[in-house]
Amino acid sequence: MDISVVIPLLNEEESLKELYDWIASVMQSNRFLYEVIFIDDGSTDKSWEVIETLSLSNESVKGIRFQKNYGKSQALDAGFEIATGRVVITMDADLQDSPDEIPELYNLITKDNFDLISGWKKKRYDNVIAKNLPSKLFNWAARKTSGLKLHDFNCGLKAYKNAVVKSVKVSGEMHRYIPVLAKNEGFSKIGEKVVQHQARKYGETKFGMNRFVNGFLDLITISFLSKFGKRPMHFFGLWGTFMFVFGFISAGYIGAMKLYKLSQGMKTILVTDNPWFYIALTAMILGTQLFLAGFIGELIIKSKSSEKHYKIREKINH
Repeated sequence: MDISVVIPLLNEEESLKELYDWIASVMQSNRFLYEVIFIDDGSTDKSWEVIETLSLSNESVKGIRFQKNYGKSQALDAGFEIATGRVVITMDADLQDSPDEIPELYNLITKDNFDLISGWKKKRYDNVIAKNLPSKLFNWAARKTSGLKLHDFNCGLKAYKNAVVKSVKVSGEMHRYIPVLAKNEGFSKIGEKVVQHQARKYGETKFGMNRFVNGFLDLITISFLSKFGKRPMHFFGLWGTFMFVFGFISAGYIGAMKLYKLSQGMKTILVTDNPWFYIALTAMILGTQLFLAGFIGELIIKSKSSEKHYKIREKINH
């Protein structure tokens, strides 16, 4: 199998047949062996019926239908699990990503030996205020945090070596950061390609401000996980120890000064009347909690399972 095309979707019944015909035309003209994997992320329209119809006349069509809407990351994860192509290409189902980009993306992976190529929608047809400006701000923050010099982290059109998609675990809303996840797994040859972006032909965008906010929260999460995800004690234990030692020394100093003043017959106050006592006590409590958080984190990492965060309702051709 040369190429696996993984397409997550939600309520895109109008565009699916046109998208598949376009993909099939490109694949056949380039004589690629291919499969197209549609992941229906809980659609409430007739998207699944369209996928079933396509699969009856095309063995290359595979389908996964979720029990309900779990999100794009979970859909991609399910598609990655069954993808068998030498190169895996992801794209959105709304016809804004052009299948004509597939041959060049394939060559960049197979001939230029890139691990991952991320699309860059240099010219966009989205709403400037609602989507373009937030996207630019988000991509700037992602570049600064991850160290990857990509212009468009959230572009749905990407190409991967098969080994990459089998190594990364996409959950939550981490699909925006698959290049960062790949980098953390040791895949260092990551590039980008300017791709054609087309105006939406059917339906409405699924983008909302909540996704923009969630994107920044996920960015903080993945930044932390990339540094301390496999060794949480190095972060929590360090700060926990520092705070406990600070509190312990402060409490010792308060006690020592109390005893010294008493021995010299000097006027003194109750230890509990000294505000530094409460600062020291709080520091020791927080230090202990941080240390325990690191310890529990280490235990979770060593015992974590590979439980999936989605339930599949049915499959086609798999």
